[in-house]
Amino acid sequence: MANELGRSTSPYLRQHADNPVEWREWGESAFAEARERDVPVFLSVGYSACHWCHVMAHESFEDVETAAYLSNHFVSVKVDREERPDVDAIYMAATVAMTGQGGWPMSVFLTPAGEPFFCGTYFPKDARGGMGSFRQVLEAITDAWQHKREQIDGIGKRVVEQLGAQQQAGQGALDPVTLDQAVQLLKNDFDPVDAGFGRAPKFPPSMVLDFLLRHHRRTGDRDTLAMVDQTCERMARGGMYDQLAGGFARYSVDGQWIVPHFEKMLYDNALLLDVYTHWWTTTANPLAKRIAEETADFLLAELRTPEGGFASALDADTEGEEGKYYVWTPEQLEEVLSDDDARWVIDLCDVTGTFEHGSSVLQLRRDPDDHDRWQRLREILEQARTSRTYPGRDDKVVAAWNGLAITALARAGIVLGKPQYVEAAEAAARLVGDIHLDQVTGRLHRTSRDGRRGSAHGVLEDYAAFAQACLTLLGVTGDISWFETGQALLDRVLEVFVADGSYYDTAADAEELVWRPQDPTDNASPSGVSLAAEGFTTLASLTGSARYERAAEQALAASATIAQRAPRFAGRALAVAETVASGPLEIAIAGRSTELLRTALTDAPWGTAIVAGSPGLAVPLMEGRELVKQQPAAYVCQKFTCRLPISLPEDLRRELRPVD
Repeated sequence: MANELGRSTSPYLRQHADNPVEWREWGESAFAEARERDVPVFLSVGYSACHWCHVMAHESFEDVETAAYLSNHFVSVKVDREERPDVDAIYMAATVAMTGQGGWPMSVFLTPAGEPFFCGTYFPKDARGGMGSFRQVLEAITDAWQHKREQIDGIGKRVVEQLGAQQQAGQGALDPVTLDQAVQLLKNDFDPVDAGFGRAPKFPPSMVLDFLLRHHRRTGDRDTLAMVDQTCERMARGGMYDQLAGGFARYSVDGQWIVPHFEKMLYDNALLLDVYTHWWTTTANPLAKRIAEETADFLLAELRTPEGGFASALDADTEGEEGKYYVWTPEQLEEVLSDDDARWVIDLCDVTGTFEHGSSVLQLRRDPDDHDRWQRLREILEQARTSRTYPGRDDKVVAAWNGLAITALARAGIVLGKPQYVEAAEAAARLVGDIHLDQVTGRLHRTSRDGRRGSAHGVLEDYAAFAQACLTLLGVTGDISWFETGQALLDRVLEVFVADGSYYDTAADAEELVWRPQDPTDNASPSGVSLAAEGFTTLASLTGSARYERAAEQALAASATIAQRAPRFAGRALAVAETVASGPLEIAIAGRSTELLRTALTDAPWGTAIVAGSPGLAVPLMEGRELVKQQPAAYVCQKFTCRLPISLPEDLRRELRPVD
């Protein structure tokens, strides 16, 4: 019998709608039932593309006996971490504090007050490797609940108190000295052989790479650029990048970028599109341009929804096997290619059993000696691959991640001369504005699916990422409505996400949880406070408002401590701080000139606030910016003090890159 998850807008929750477990969605009714029955809450948190989430579901949640035990002794709550990052953040912090590690699926046992007293991640159905079975865990929890209740209640209260006390606002400023120190720490952590930072598994350090590119632009540090060059090239040529259809997987399980964890996430590809576009504007490396275009094409081809937004992810698994859609054996290549072509591809793409069961992930460690031949064979292989079962797609639209994609596509569309990217960015922004944003209350909702708004309220990252997307669209389209929306969203951030000088991840009028999370860490995606720093920096440049400038400084201060100690986890904050340290510049383009706009986006420091539109556009930076001899003109400014207007793209480039 289907449980209540079938009504959800989350594809992950809907995957569990037919489980025999009597799942509840997160909400007061579930906790009220736990209080009434005097039983603990079993909270299971995961996401659609999570491999081990699927494993635990097949082993335990589809098992009738396990489901019956859960129904008799617990209230079972299923949460999509992508839909409720606030719930995930709280209980992941508890899991890490209590076990020393985290991950998904996350399995947490709560009192009816929501206080965690036992935490874990994946529990196997049968005991193995020193790990107790899931049923043994459930029975132990039940016994403790019935016979050690006072002790359990005490654990839950202490965990909440301790984790709440750990939340402190960052101190200090991200000044040029701190930025130089962060670069030195990153140099110490850089892998000189295989590139990237740290050891396996290696995640794409997109925000750190953006920071390093901005730092190189400001300081001229060649070692900084070399780290970017090596890392971007190794990622693009390895197995983490889909050599047939474009797009990056979540991470590499090894240190050499060979074997990926195959899920493809929207936020990774949006951030990496921006990085490779930025790399192209910095170096003019043809590889950078190719990867940027292919990544953008992947977003449009495989993640775009019928309503115009972008889906969250593609699964790692196909037919229960991780990576089955993407890997090849020599025999499979020989089935679709001639013997000579198959041998050529086997050598070029290192088809030597790099994955499981003699299969390999395609790599492209060197440029092919015959580019046309590779393009022809690549198309044949991509077409042949379409006969395989396509990975599952989590097609919910997340406001924050769509904001990242909108920003990246809008910039790439102008820089790379691809207007279809800008059109896709505008369509996604219209979807978020029309469906997610309540025009009456100003409240932003986090998700939608099939054009239907989800119930979860937006968190700080949603407001800030979408606001920045709107301000970016203002720059490339000259449409004043994007400015108005972006400014309204950031005004609401100041109203409901800031208290006593600190930024919080949830709004003051959002659901009250056991504590109010505030995490400045730039991890898989940028933190809300880093995105807020970026949005307010841009808005201050467009308006000249000291209020927004102070808001940006306050947001950057929240990341200062982590930037000083672990800069790998403060990449977006450091990148924004580099923009601030560089000026920041402001560029107003009076009139419509694609070439002036492309030059501005290509040659100005990344993060420069740009607006292009008709003279008289109601944006403070545009005030008094007129055409010159009836021709479009660019005004390069700092703190609203502008240099002489420029009408020719080559003159604007010399103004922006005087040392070239």
